[in-house]
Amino acid sequence: MIRREKPNREIPRSAAVSLAVLAALIAVPVLAQESDEPLSVPAPPQDASLPQVPAIIEDEEFEQAVPALSPEDDVELDRELESIEDFERRLATEEAKSADDVPLGDPALADGDKSEEISDAPVRDAELAQPLPPIESFEVTPVEFAEAAPDEESTSIAYRVQVNGLEKADDETKVGLRSLFNGLSALRENGRKAANVAMVQARLEQDSELMQTILASEGWYSPVVKTRIDLPTGEGENAVPMTAVIDVVPGTRYVLGTIEVVADPMEPPGLIVDSLALQPDEPIIAERVQGAEANVSLALPQQGYPFAEVGQRSILLDRDTGKGDYKLPVTVGPRSRFGGFETEGDLAFNADHIEVLARFDRGELYDSRKEDDLRKALVATGLFSSISVEPKRTGESAGDGTEYVTMYVKQDAGPPRTIAGTVGYGSGEGLRAEATWTHRNLFPPEGALIAHAVAGTKEQGAGLTFRRSNAGKRDRTFEVVAEALHSQYDAYSAYTGRLAAQMRRTSTPLWQEKFTYAFGVELLATAERAWDYDLGRNDRKTYYIGALNGQVGIDFSDDLLDPTKGFRVTALVQPEGSLQGGFNPYVRARVDASGYFPVSDSLVLAGRVRFGTIQGVSRDAIPPSRRFYAGGGGSVRGYAYQKLGPLDPDGDPIGGRSLFETSAEVRYRFGDFGVVGFVDAGQSYAATTPQFSDIRYGAGIGARYYTNFGPMRIDLATPVNRKPGEGRFNLYVSIGQAF
Repeated sequence: MIRREKPNREIPRSAAVSLAVLAALIAVPVLAQESDEPLSVPAPPQDASLPQVPAIIEDEEFEQAVPALSPEDDVELDRELESIEDFERRLATEEAKSADDVPLGDPALADGDKSEEISDAPVRDAELAQPLPPIESFEVTPVEFAEAAPDEESTSIAYRVQVNGLEKADDETKVGLRSLFNGLSALRENGRKAANVAMVQARLEQDSELMQTILASEGWYSPVVKTRIDLPTGEGENAVPMTAVIDVVPGTRYVLGTIEVVADPMEPPGLIVDSLALQPDEPIIAERVQGAEANVSLALPQQGYPFAEVGQRSILLDRDTGKGDYKLPVTVGPRSRFGGFETEGDLAFNADHIEVLARFDRGELYDSRKEDDLRKALVATGLFSSISVEPKRTGESAGDGTEYVTMYVKQDAGPPRTIAGTVGYGSGEGLRAEATWTHRNLFPPEGALIAHAVAGTKEQGAGLTFRRSNAGKRDRTFEVVAEALHSQYDAYSAYTGRLAAQMRRTSTPLWQEKFTYAFGVELLATAERAWDYDLGRNDRKTYYIGALNGQVGIDFSDDLLDPTKGFRVTALVQPEGSLQGGFNPYVRARVDASGYFPVSDSLVLAGRVRFGTIQGVSRDAIPPSRRFYAGGGGSVRGYAYQKLGPLDPDGDPIGGRSLFETSAEVRYRFGDFGVVGFVDAGQSYAATTPQFSDIRYGAGIGARYYTNFGPMRIDLATPVNRKPGEGRFNLYVSIGQAF
């Protein structure tokens, strides 16, 4: 037989006494008092009116039944009670020790033996004596999964949304509270369908909070918003689906009461209040208040306070008057003037060149817009992987209660070398590929060396360029170019060597200049093949040309690549002359003007005109590459490149000494796309002034895709008065508007 002894669960005596005392304390609450005398428990009151209950056991019998206390018990009873925390800690320790002494809670295993002897009594269950069958004989029944639940579409419930009481509040706002709610509502998501009513209820609670937030943002701070779900009613045509209802009582719309700005005195005195532009009795609209405070954050640094900070507003609402008293703390800081420059980090150039890029001088009142402009100019150099500009206090007085600030520039120079390539195709210009290698800071500061090569069906060549950007002045560029070029066009074939130097100030994508200029010198040696009327055939001549050039421009348009209003005028004058066989001077001149008129936000009318003239020499004395031509993408669209003007007996253009072109466009934009209709006209002439005869016209339509760096342009044009041999259509692709 198997013998199993009962485990001994006896509670330790000390624990039993403590538990008995704790139970007594819980059962009989008493008022503690500081006294050495024992507590006396009064006898129950004797009241004749109360029913008399006979004793269950006599006192003498009870005393005899209670065992006498041993001396050890007296000691335990006289001992000071331990705290509840000590009792719980001790009890846990004893239980853990008991568990360790009795493995698995079985006293039979407490002797420490790893195995226990079981008596050799016979096993009466025959099945237990049988050997286990081999595992291969077990039959495993595949688990069958329940069928997939039907899709959500078939089990979802449809509901509708109803908002009541918002009409008056919606009419008072310009934003449209109902439209704003509908755009953010959780109930209106997922086609107004839910898996169950609980989901509808959850969305309803979410929309209740949304409604309160929207109302508060427009000045209703104490609305009452209640929700309920109306179960579906009716059948057939009269059926009304489940309805999630939001009942709104907007209450009082709070307006601004007193407006108080807490700040130190400043110049001008009303700068913060004027910038804040909040007025008493106007509704407390969150967006309006936040925008006003943001305007203060912008205005103060623009007026000489680079360290100003706008604090946390407070609005004290009065339920009786429906007004909110507004208070805004502002830490103004010292009024400052621009001082010097300080720079550190991985330097691309020193602080002296940073001063060249700045559009402010020492002692000028600080303006954060000029700081931003400096940061943009540094980024535009392309020499940094990261750059930061911030004002730094110096404590140096600048007079008039102001102090100087140092512009602290942290530089992290980036890779200065660039390899780039372009591939393009133009009607009459053929296929053209160009590659450039540039070291933008080989000769600091901003002294770049550029090597370029051109390979194409009409043009091949190579050259070197030295370019000093921001040369002693912001946006002023000095450039020296040496190149050799071979050109093979219908108008001429030329082998040209060119050496040129130029100083210029032109617009950039970062900063569009209102006034631009360029002046320089140019030397050319060119061997060109063109038609010679004296010989009656094509002949190659060599020309040596020395030229000066000067250009001035004004630009009052609103954008460099996509103007919509304003005008531009550019005038170019190039005194030059042939150096072979003596000096034979002449002057090339050209004027371009364009204007832009916005009919509406999406419709713009644009027009341009160009005049050109060469004075002082016969046409044959002018290299064919320096003559005027018309036709092509930048001229009269619809005609081949350089095809308008005088032609030789073979029908090839030979160029002229004067030029006239004009264009008109209607530009319509919708979003990021646009459509353009255009008409171009022009002609070049053998005479020195435009004759305005035999003017050729081209018309077409274009598509525009507007990017963040300018519009992509595709134009399809056709000649209006097409002549035999001229193409019916020409396609032009480029970046930026045509003019």
